[in-house]
Amino acid sequence: ESLSPKSPEILKYNPVHKKLPILLHNGKPVVESLVIVEYIDETWTSGSSILPADPLGKSNARFWAKFIDDKLMPAIMNVRRYQGEEQVKAIDEVVELFKLLENELKGKKFFGGDTIGLVDITANFIALWLGIHQEMMGIQLVSKEKLPMLCKWIDEYLNSSIIKQSLPSRDELSAALLSYHKSL
Repeated sequence: ESLSPKSPEILKYNPVHKKLPILLHNGKPVVESLVIVEYIDETWTSGSSILPADPLGKSNARFWAKFIDDKLMPAIMNVRRYQGEEQVKAIDEVVELFKLLENELKGKKFFGGDTIGLVDITANFIALWLGIHQEMMGIQLVSKEKLPMLCKWIDEYLNSSIIKQSLPSRDELSAALLSYHKSL
């Protein structure tokens, strides 16, 4: 999908935010990543759910998914956006946010426990894109020394059979990211 200029389909199906992702199901749009993921989970119920069964577990998963989308992702984008002192401050903020997220992994293989859940899916950019961003910027936000549990989660996530069969290769992701940055 063309993002610059925005295609007529983006403007038609997401007139409020005018951005991707958009899921069309039976000709009706569902927009925003977290909303789409939950919609898929609720619509196709043949497999296990990405949300815990209990209301408290569901609310905690939604909280951390929102934390990743609303707090962590913008902070990571600030690292890319800033230079010098501002970038150092942005890096410190991201590391602190990662520490909060890492604390949620204590004693668990995935944020969802033994299986991939909503928080893991929301955090997939950490496992998939962050390493490429770090290489492009020449900085390291995540390391085994600073964030051992998060690094272990990245390895578990990327080596999960469902992730391996579902997502593009690192080379494909790198090419897409480089193309995106050149268009900015």
